[in-house]
Amino acid sequence: MPARLPAPLRPGDTIAVTAPSSGVAPPLWPRLDVAVAHLRRRGFEVVEGVCLRDRDDHHVSASKAARADELMALLVDPDVAAVVPPWGGETGIDLLPYLDFDLLAECNPCWYVGFSDTTTTMLPLTLRSGWATLHGLNVMDTPYTPAPGLLHWLDVATSEGGELTQTAATHRRAGGWDDYAADPEVDEMTLTEPTGWSLLEGSSAAFAGPLVGGCIEVLSPLAGTPFADVPGWARQQADPPIVLLEAAEGNAFEVARALHGMRLAGWFDRCTGVLIGRTAAPDGPTLTQHEAVRDALGDLDVPVVLDVDFGHQQPMMPLVLGASTRVEVAGDVQRITQDLTR
Repeated sequence: MPARLPAPLRPGDTIAVTAPSSGVAPPLWPRLDVAVAHLRRRGFEVVEGVCLRDRDDHHVSASKAARADELMALLVDPDVAAVVPPWGGETGIDLLPYLDFDLLAECNPCWYVGFSDTTTTMLPLTLRSGWATLHGLNVMDTPYTPAPGLLHWLDVATSEGGELTQTAATHRRAGGWDDYAADPEVDEMTLTEPTGWSLLEGSSAAFAGPLVGGCIEVLSPLAGTPFADVPGWARQQADPPIVLLEAAEGNAFEVARALHGMRLAGWFDRCTGVLIGRTAAPDGPTLTQHEAVRDALGDLDVPVVLDVDFGHQQPMMPLVLGASTRVEVAGDVQRITQDLTR
């Protein structure tokens, strides 16, 4: 069963900002204000949730019940066209028992946008409620101009449908994130290091299927639970899926163990290919991040593409999870095309 795409965002639509995981501490409120102003200049109404501006600088924006209640209320509200957290966090997993995925399955989808810990709630929304979600960027990233070949998340969400193609970035950021406290208005990414995609095996590959996945560190604990039944979802699809995964900060040993666990839970049993996001996460003393992927997935007998432009290192490619996706890697041809026909 194909995932249901939200209606295109249009000027005048309401975008809600809430933090299902980590909130925004006072020193970063100016950056949040800049991002909200950016959305308003694009013609959108913006409403802020109660679970957002965190005066206590805690690792979550509010209690799990409060965060779940606010997220549910916004997702089911027919007047809300998109829900976009400021960023991810650490323990969004605690919301899952409080979310009514059966009710969400009965509702028309809105755009739910984000990456990192936000994929903890994005994945079951696709698997259990049939919503397509938008992986990549978030509110705090919204002011950035996209790198050449990549789209802005608003370009995807405002698309009227049809095919959208993005091509691999030529350069990436060398270090961590910009200092939003020192420069809250930054809107240009500093991309200085050459980058490109590569295949774990072979020199070319082309494959297609519905896209599913997210952040390795937050999704691997869900493997084998009702909230991450990727094998069951894959059996219901007309075509085998493409699995998208990226490491936030776990070292190579942690990533290898997580990928092995996901494989044992059946995540790759019926996949047509795997996309691994580029990462700045550390290698281990005897194992690199690429070797971690090879250790767990090297004998899958499907294409595995490394260093794709999504995850925790700029630039980041917005991709619709649940959408029909075609991947092509052959020499200078490195592109992803998604069909957003409704």
